[in-house]
Amino acid sequence: MTLTVRQKIFVYMGLIVLIIGGAHAVTKHAYMESAFDQFRKEEISASYLNATPGEQIEILKTYVSGKMREFELGNWVFFIATGLFVSLLISGVLTLPLRKLVAAIERVAQGDLDVNVPVQSKDEYGKVIQSFNDMTLRLREAEDARRRLVADVAHELRTPLSIMQLKLENAQQTGQNVPPDMLLRLHDEVIRLGLLVEDLHVLSLAEAGRLALDCKPLDLSAILEQVVDDVKMEAEENGLEMRFYSNTMPVTVMADARRITQVFINLLTNAIRYTMEGGKISVAIEDKVLDRNAVYACVSVTDTGIGIPPEELAHLFDRFYRVEKARSRHSGGTGLGLSIAHHFVRAHGGFIRVASEPDQGTTFTVYLPLVN
Repeated sequence: MTLTVRQKIFVYMGLIVLIIGGAHAVTKHAYMESAFDQFRKEEISASYLNATPGEQIEILKTYVSGKMREFELGNWVFFIATGLFVSLLISGVLTLPLRKLVAAIERVAQGDLDVNVPVQSKDEYGKVIQSFNDMTLRLREAEDARRRLVADVAHELRTPLSIMQLKLENAQQTGQNVPPDMLLRLHDEVIRLGLLVEDLHVLSLAEAGRLALDCKPLDLSAILEQVVDDVKMEAEENGLEMRFYSNTMPVTVMADARRITQVFINLLTNAIRYTMEGGKISVAIEDKVLDRNAVYACVSVTDTGIGIPPEELAHLFDRFYRVEKARSRHSGGTGLGLSIAHHFVRAHGGFIRVASEPDQGTTFTVYLPLVN
């Protein structure tokens, strides 16, 4: 059985009281026997024996009272000193985890996040220490994410800026008028930079829970039909077949039409990007799907593309994350689309699941709460 800190203090203090009380009783009994033996040897004389019984009692009372005063004084000094020592010892034992925790907190305050305090109990101290270890772990993960974000943003910005700088330097060195095709290329890079900055801004708002949503009752089937129609031409240009499956009844959700549209555009463009020519992409919607004791509208985006290795799935919604090799920067995109889709769906009270097999295809399933 695991004792709480309060229970441990109660038990320790109870033991101190029992030990001191027991020791006091034993020593008092032994001292009284010694006092009576001493009285028998020292005080019982002819004058005591010739005294009346009342006088004998008074002599005995006077003698015992004097001895008891000496005993009580010495006994109190001894037990107070013993109690203070034991209390100091117990307080040291009880506060040892706190002292370790304080030392670890001071290290964190100085910037050292590689701190881990051993959890040696299951009481309140142990829970506090475990919470502290979890906190430092999250701080390390956040710091690693910050460093990766800075590196990724720098990488994404470097490419268009380098292209623009190279083009402008060449034009400056040749001294010729800038041809329209170069201006078009520079304009494309400016657009790319603008989209990247906008995506980062929107994603940061979503992650901070400050994304403004204009939620209204929407027919999700109608939204999906429009999105599929918008991207179908791009799919056909890449030699892909795209189909939309829906029941005839409206599927009503409370959502921001612009944000939800962006979610499915991101998923579909992602499917188009990683599906080889001759492949298929299907979008299907289901109504009243029960999951996690709630009812959702369920939208599945399935492709027959290159698929995703199982070890990569856990990181798929991270910022700037791309599956190695096949999903490289040469394939296009900034690696923010899936992260944005994930946070937009979460902001609507839903979630996304993904299932994939390498070289077989991928299915993203979006769950959005239905309007009651």
